[in-house]
Amino acid sequence: MQKLDPRLLATLQAVVRHRSFTAAARELGYSAPAVSQQIAELERRAGLILIERRPVRATPAGMVLLDAEQRVRSALAAASVELDAMRAGTAGRIRLGAFASAAAGIVPQALAELHTTYPDVQVSLSQVEPEAGYGRLKRGDMDLALSYDYDFIPMPPPRGLRRTLVARDPVVAVVPADHHLAHRDVIDLAGLAAETWIAAPEAALRLELLAQMAKTPGFQARLEYDGDDFNTVLGFVSAGLCVAVMPQLALPPGSTQVVARPLADPELTRFIYTVRIDTRHAPRALLALERMLAAQALTALS
Repeated sequence: MQKLDPRLLATLQAVVRHRSFTAAARELGYSAPAVSQQIAELERRAGLILIERRPVRATPAGMVLLDAEQRVRSALAAASVELDAMRAGTAGRIRLGAFASAAAGIVPQALAELHTTYPDVQVSLSQVEPEAGYGRLKRGDMDLALSYDYDFIPMPPPRGLRRTLVARDPVVAVVPADHHLAHRDVIDLAGLAAETWIAAPEAALRLELLAQMAKTPGFQARLEYDGDDFNTVLGFVSAGLCVAVMPQLALPPGSTQVVARPLADPELTRFIYTVRIDTRHAPRALLALERMLAAQALTALS
């Protein structure tokens, strides 16, 4: 097999990720014919077909090269972090990722503290869910992320990432303020089965999971919401249209239109983590931001 060009591997990765030659060309700044020519050249050097054209997806041979390209990116990302640390790490840029409720409830105060201590550090923030965040960290597109999983749905990170538990976020039942269960200190999950629900898989727990954990039928949706804004779900709850179950961090402080109560039987917990490349060295500002995010997470949930 002829020598492979890392630039051609990057083109292969972009085509497969976008499932489109045109979209990959747009991202890479090439014309679509140029991308096609690069893939053809890579296939010539490999001596194998690497991409199925309709639909666009990697062949088994293409997956072998994509895995190799990912390992190269991860190694370079780790090397970049270590080089930054050797240059003292008191200036530069930190690319931070966080899921929606953490971006609103944890990140702002942590960044305010960071900018006091490290005024020359610039931070860019991307809203990103855990799985996508892990991918960006591995590709070297992100330096630090706030991530989560649930006690009933563990989602360990890929190898090469260091994940640190920083807070436990209790999952709560959210009902209208005048709901007949609002006066209770805790609410049994099974006791909510017959209530009217909103199906909002990106902004509240999935109803089929609730039914499974409560070990009882019910949990029927009157409304469906295709979005990830917790405030939209809370608006429906406050209007008396439904109830919901979501992590405590998603609730705005001082709300009087809804009541949040801990769940019992079972208790459910979301675990919040900081995640970064697993390297022996990291820039001081990055480590400081990691500590500040951890402290702010505890404060937000106290």
